[in-house]
Amino acid sequence: MEVVKDLINFIRERKRYIFIPLLIVLLLLGILIVLGGGTAIAPFIYTIF
Repeated sequence: MEVVKDLINFIRERKRYIFIPLLIVLLLLGILIVLGGGTAIAPFIYTIF
């Protein structure tokens, strides 16, 4: 969680709002990998990577 807090503070201080979509995509991919590890989504995750 500390890394996420640091990244958010960096975006706020430096006004680098271009990183917000990147952060959202990374969070969504992380959630997809964690939740889809043992489900029917797993074959689709492997085709992405």
